[in-house]
Amino acid sequence: MVHKEVIQKMIKFSSENNFEKFLKNVKVILANNGKCSAEMKIENDHANSFGTLHGGLTATLVDVISSYALLTHPKFVQKLNTCPYGGVSVDIHISYLRSAKIGEEILIEANTIKAGKTLAFLETVILNKNTKDILAKGSHTKFISTA
Repeated sequence: MVHKEVIQKMIKFSSENNFEKFLKNVKVILANNGKCSAEMKIENDHANSFGTLHGGLTATLVDVISSYALLTHPKFVQKLNTCPYGGVSVDIHISYLRSAKIGEEILIEANTIKAGKTLAFLETVILNKNTKDILAKGSHTKFISTA
């Protein structure tokens, strides 16, 4: 499906000159029907002083990948190529369960739970790619406008 390529281009574009440059190595695996899955290898730029995935980057991954999942929801998909706007974050919660070290690969799996009239509810799970251990779980609420 075309959504995967569009989302990957969005990541490339947004990671060139701003804070989201830390996402430049994110590879989209799936982007369709309100879901987005991606993978990334943890590098020095992604780590805290303990050599593990930084909590702030974990929160950014929850924010960004779940937002991309929302853009592939049937409510938004018709506008994906021309107006990729998925709303504004209202609330994000992260539960940090395990750490991931530099050199390890992670999977980020986001799902749109509900896209209502003005709010969207999303969930994200970040896993160790090899062991499938859950590293973090996130919930994300966004204010949306379909106008």
